[in-house]
This record gives sequence, C-alpha cells and structure tokens, in this order.
Amino acid sequence: MSSPAELLAGLDPDQAVAAEALRGPVCMLAGAGTGKTRAITHRIAYGVATGTYTASRVMALTFTSRAAAELRGRLRALGAEGVSARTFHASALSQLNFFWPQVVGGQVPSLVESKGRVLGHAAERLRLRVDTATLRDVAGEIEWRKVSGLTLEQYAASNRPLPAKLSLEQVVSLQETYEQLKDERRRIDFEDVLLACAGMIETEPAVAMQVHEQYRFFVVDEYQDVSPLQHRLLELWLGGRRDVCVVGDASQTIYSFAGARSDYLLDFPTRYHDATVVRLERNYRSAPPVVAAANTLMRGRPGALHLSAATARDDEGTQTARPETPAVGLRQYPNELSEARGVASEILVQLQAGVPASEIAVLYRINVQAAALETALGEAGVPYVMHGSKRFFELPEVRQALLQLRAASVSISGEPLFKSVSDVLRSLGWSQAPPDGGGAVRDRWESLNAIMGLVDQAPEGTSFRAFTDELQLRQAAQHEPTVEAVTLATLHSAKGLEWEAVHLIGLSEGYLPISYAKQFEQADEERRLLYVGITRAKRLLNLSWSETQQRGGRREPSRFLAELGMRTSSAPGRRGA
Repeated sequence: MSSPAELLAGLDPDQAVAAEALRGPVCMLAGAGTGKTRAITHRIAYGVATGTYTASRVMALTFTSRAAAELRGRLRALGAEGVSARTFHASALSQLNFFWPQVVGGQVPSLVESKGRVLGHAAERLRLRVDTATLRDVAGEIEWRKVSGLTLEQYAASNRPLPAKLSLEQVVSLQETYEQLKDERRRIDFEDVLLACAGMIETEPAVAMQVHEQYRFFVVDEYQDVSPLQHRLLELWLGGRRDVCVVGDASQTIYSFAGARSDYLLDFPTRYHDATVVRLERNYRSAPPVVAAANTLMRGRPGALHLSAATARDDEGTQTARPETPAVGLRQYPNELSEARGVASEILVQLQAGVPASEIAVLYRINVQAAALETALGEAGVPYVMHGSKRFFELPEVRQALLQLRAASVSISGEPLFKSVSDVLRSLGWSQAPPDGGGAVRDRWESLNAIMGLVDQAPEGTSFRAFTDELQLRQAAQHEPTVEAVTLATLHSAKGLEWEAVHLIGLSEGYLPISYAKQFEQADEERRLLYVGITRAKRLLNLSWSETQQRGGRREPSRFLAELGMRTSSAPGRRGA
C-alpha cells in the first residue's frame, strides 16, 4: 500500500488540494487531459491510507463499465481495494437484488433485453405498422422520459420532436402499451432499476437506514452527464449527508439528448455554499496547438475551463519535456471520397514516420461517414478497426438493402442504374430529401443514402448486376483486422479515449453541426462534441472538410472552423483522384 505522502507526491498542486479535501462537499472541475482519473483514485486511496475512509464504505460512481473497471484497477494498485466502483445502474441493481426479497418478496423481475422487441409487440397490439428504426427512436423517447422524471402526461406536454411518421397520440399509446406488456410479463427495463431503487429508499425507512449505513463517502465521475433520475438517486444515497465529491467538465456534455444535464455540476457551489471547488486546467495530454484550438472553440461558453499545456507526465508522475509539435492542420477537398483518400495518404506518412497504427484515429459525426474511409484505407493497405459501432456493411439496413438489390438485379436490366437502385431503396424507406430530426430513422436514411452515393461513383455504363457484384465484393473484403490498426470512431464513442494523431473529418455544415441541430442549445452541443474530438489528440491534429457531399450537394465549411480562425489548405490534386 502506498503511504499518504507517496500518494500526494504523485499529484500536481491542484490535484493535491482535491485529494486532501476528504470531508464535506468537493467539486472538481476537470478539463480534458488534466488527469482527473488520477486525481480521483489518489484522493480515495489517500482517504483510505489516512484512515479517514473505510474502503468498503466508499461508493465511486461513473457511467460506463469500462470506466468503473479502470477505477477499480487503479484503486487496487494504490492499496484501496474494496471500494465499490460501479456505474449508477450496477449499484442500483445490486441494491435492488438485495432488498427486493425483503420488501416485495420473491426475485427481482427479469430485465428487458431489448425495448425494441417489446415495442414491436406493443405496435402489433395497437395494429400499428412501425419499422425497426422508428421503434428504436420510440425506445429512446421512453428512456428520455424516465430519466427526466416525467409522467406520460408530462411527456405529452413537453413538445418533444416526435419519431418520424408517428403522431403524439401514437407515441404515447406505444409507451403505455409497452409498460402494460412489461407488467404482464413481469419485466423491468434499465430505467426501472433506478426508479425502483429510488422508490424503495424513499418509502422504506429500513432500506434507507441500511443503505446509509453501508455507504458514507461518495465520488461521482463525469458529473456533467447526470440525469435528473440519477441525481435524485444520488441524493437518496446521500440521505442529507455532505461527504460527496463530484468531478466533471461542462464542455464535455454531449448527451443532453439522452437526459444529461450539466446544471447539476455548474450549480454545485450554489447548492453547497461551503464546497471546496478545485479547477484542474493543466492539460498533460495534448500539444500546445491542440490545447489552443480547444480553448478558442470553448471561449466564453458556460462553465468552460481554460486549459494550459503542461509538461508531459510519465507513469511515475515525473515531468518530461514535450517534443516539438506542428500546428493544427486544416485541409479542404472537392468531395468526400477525395477527403477519405487524402486522410489515408496522411496516415501513410504518419505510419512511415513511426507513429504506431494503434495511436492514430479518424473521428466523424455519424456512422455513414465511415464508408468512404473504409474504401480509402483499404485501397491504401492501411489496417483499421471500428470502435463503438457496427461497420457499414454490418448495419441491418445495409444488409437488407444488399439482399434486395441483389435479388432485383437478377430480373431488372436495361434501366438507368440510378433508377434501378433508387426504386429498391425507396421500398426500404429512402427518399431524396432526408427526414427531419435525428435518431435511428435518420441514421437508417443516411445508410441508404450512402449506397446511392456509390451509384454516383460507379463508372458510366455500369449495369445493375455489375453494381451489385461490386457491393458484394466490398462487403466480403471488410473483415475485422487482427493486426495493429488505425481506429475509426464516431465522436460520441471516442469520449474518454486518446491517440497520438487524430484526424477529424467532415467539418462542414450539415455534418458538424449536424443538419437537424437548428436550435441554439443543439448547436452548442455540437460545439462540445467537436471539443471532445479535438482534445482526443496528443500531438497531431488534422481537420478536414469536403465541398460536396455523397450525392453531389454543395457544402459549406463548419461555422466552428471560422471561430477557430483556421486557414484552409487545399489538398494536392492527386488526393482527389
């Protein structure tokens, strides 16, 4: 076990202030790359080492199983084994499994594995014809309603944008029938786990007493992502006590659409007037030009921290000098395929310069942008892996489209390729104009529209059968590589990760900010999403955009590029080949 002095010696002055504030309310405002996980784990370990905390009475909460596992591993290495480091859901489910037999009797109802499947049955009961993508969007509405603490009546009055092709009455009826089916089948969903746990603590004094006896000290990571329901549960776990440390960065709030609210983080000093507030702004991850771009993008935004590029920190906490680093680059391309090929060329240069493939990432706003990247990287012989999402040809709507296109190509010939392909895709829900709003319906349309983009790229005179043959070859060739590989990821899935070199593509109006981010709050969330992308880069950051989209429509550079004050460099002509 590390001694208290050793635990503090591994921290910078601001982190040490947070570590030594072991009692009462503490708010750690931790910018990207500032070592917040180090600060959290050393603070807990310091509390245990000094005898202030008993490990088993500490609850450390985060939002992903991966983050919880990392916390447990680091705490174990620091001699603080026994701390409960879990997600909100895992903690609530553990308590529910323990208390349900005592309070209700019997076992906890089984969890709903797929809301979409139950909603499909609800649609059948209501005699509604609803496709899978729309059901996924309704499932998202159920989750938002529950974590926001709204009844169905309150939801109906909330003026939420509705899933495509459904009226408010239909959406509400689907949710009502979903709840009925769950009750009939004795099932609960993940949001019900939090609701039931909160309900037991609120209504059963014996449950509240046992919970408060078990856990005395609380730490909440990624506090900017807390929903009203999670905040309510945290307050119940605290039970009026004040030993809570919250850690977060308002600039990384990118899940507002799912109910996350940074208000709880920003208002913490107001709720606790005597709170110890610590600002972690020394960025140990990124080179000075990357830090400067991040600061410029978020300047003046509510809760934004001002990062400073600190010297790098090695595993022992010693300070080392940073290598010379180039400025952030911005490239402009004529179209999306030339952009993908340009990025592939730049990655080849980085690989030849000795950057490991696993230290390179290409980040984008939506999954469909990966299609051109997969083509370009395949042509260049660059191995890659997809992170946090299915590969393009594994998406259900793409697989369905390929099957129907192949079947149709056997009997249809002599028509223009555009007509043959568009007729099939229209039967699957494609249209020339995109649907309003985001969600699964929009994602499905983007995937089908990407196939239409491949029609535009096909050589003149390509037959329908030849086109579907080429699609099959593309599909067959895209097996998961098992070698050192470049990472392809959406901006949302990249949160919490970092790479030596990051390529941010598609920085144009319509992609970032996304076309349906029409309100100020939505556009501001897109800004934060770009901030997350920028701060994933350690040393190299390349930004790019293309003048035309897949189906020939013109694009304008993202408004955020103008705010960054960056000058576009046109890519060499060979990259547009």
